[in-house]
Amino acid sequence: MVISEIKKISKGIVLDNELMSKHTSYGIGGMVLAYIRPFDKDELIKIIKLINENHSELHFVGSGSNLLVNDKKINAYIITPAKSLRSFSIEKNVIKAESGVMLGKIVKEAIKHKLTGLESLVGVPGTLGGAIMMNAGAWGAEISNYLVSVEVISSTGKIKTLYPNDIKFSYRYSSFKSNEFILSAKFRLNKATEKQIKRKKLIASKGRINSQPLKFRSAGSVFKNPHTNLAAGLLIDRAGLKGTRSGDAEISEHHANFFINHGNAKATDIARLIRLTRKTICEKFGIMLELEIKTIGFNKSELNPYAF
Repeated sequence: MVISEIKKISKGIVLDNELMSKHTSYGIGGMVLAYIRPFDKDELIKIIKLINENHSELHFVGSGSNLLVNDKKINAYIITPAKSLRSFSIEKNVIKAESGVMLGKIVKEAIKHKLTGLESLVGVPGTLGGAIMMNAGAWGAEISNYLVSVEVISSTGKIKTLYPNDIKFSYRYSSFKSNEFILSAKFRLNKATEKQIKRKKLIASKGRINSQPLKFRSAGSVFKNPHTNLAAGLLIDRAGLKGTRSGDAEISEHHANFFINHGNAKATDIARLIRLTRKTICEKFGIMLELEIKTIGFNKSELNPYAF
């Protein structure tokens, strides 16, 4: 069995038949074949090769802060860099970090060193790897703006370096392949005064506190904004969907693009709200909302009311 082979070579954490509800900010998710936190880069490469050579399903996740996992048993392996691949350094205005470093730490250290560019991301949860994959951004700034290079591991275990010209970035999108593991990244920021940085940080912090339902479990924004001047949350609000519930899941009264878990919500509850929202917005405004959250274990019909 693949799992026994993984355990033989692993010094890290290998949790077989693990519930993903323990590893997502939603507190939702069914059982997977194994949740794996490799000990180091070399072990990670061996595990990726082993799983792919056996043609098993494999997903890479960060801290689970932007993720919805189905309730059913999922025949897949999950690999995360969180709490393991956490090498980090700053030299002058260049930051180097492995993908398991929390984005919050990178932002905090950049501010401490009077480097500007990332302070608008203060409070954004998750690992660096997840942030790069989804091109995390807030208040006009995106993490890709300052990227120098990214190291990725291919499905065959080869490490290659990609540069901005090799990658397509757009709003909450990157062109990394789903079978590429983001290993590390390098950023070049600009120097600024403490006053300038604090002002940008304060704007972002206040905006997040005032606009987001931080007291409840969620996965952040469910849908991407259709346009730069048209927010998904505004459309959902105009459609009168705020406060709509399915079981213990609710479209937040505080921010309509946040679907919250009041305690015992199931993935099927969130999926039902996603389908309802997409159908309503499409019929009222002619816009099919695109998911911003990542999903594991769903087919198209479970998340799209018009799928066949």
